[in-house]
Amino acid sequence: MRDQKRLEKESRIVEAAERVFGVVGFKNAKMEDIASNAGITKVTLYTYFQSKENLYMAVTYKALQLLIDSYYKTIDEYRTRPGREATIALFENFMNFCENNYLYSEALLDYFALVRSTSSGEDESKLTEAIKESMFYNKLQDIQNLPFKLTVKEIERGKQDGSILASVDPMFFTLQGWTNVIGYVKVISASGGNATPLFNVSLQDLKAYNLKLADTLLSNTQMVEEIMEEINLS
Repeated sequence: MRDQKRLEKESRIVEAAERVFGVVGFKNAKMEDIASNAGITKVTLYTYFQSKENLYMAVTYKALQLLIDSYYKTIDEYRTRPGREATIALFENFMNFCENNYLYSEALLDYFALVRSTSSGEDESKLTEAIKESMFYNKLQDIQNLPFKLTVKEIERGKQDGSILASVDPMFFTLQGWTNVIGYVKVISASGGNATPLFNVSLQDLKAYNLKLADTLLSNTQMVEEIMEEINLS
């Protein structure tokens, strides 16, 4: 019972942090404001989260968990459909998730940038002491690759059912797809809720183009061969 109450209060604090981060951003957020939003004292807040960085990692961990849950839901919905359709649906799912959750998308981008800059966490010289001591940072490391692994699995399924070219490298394509999606996510993060963020380009048109491009690369033999030949020659 005591553990359950602690988890419930921890969840309320994370929700309060989300509200504050969502309004003023991580850098400008103050722990006293988060405590006030959660209806607790600053002292109580620090008994649950010893630093703002740890609290931001908690928000990021929640974001990644929700994204992974949405991936599993999409995979289940497409389990009787060709693997290519499931793969494209996963990319679209990520786009939709970030569109609907600006804070979560920013937190995930920040986290993966941190992972990249620290050689997947091996170079701790670039980590603050607060991050090193964060339980949620360690928990994130345990699940950070799961979205990639789930996408790879669906691409492999598509190769088996013939909907995806046999020559497609599952991990290479997964990373290439994520590169396009992250570019899209950065655009929507910068534009907020605007429908035409840059040069009057529709976000929905941009999304549709990215998804169509991914679908074409999975199934167009000539295009893939030409691209791979160009890469090999460069």
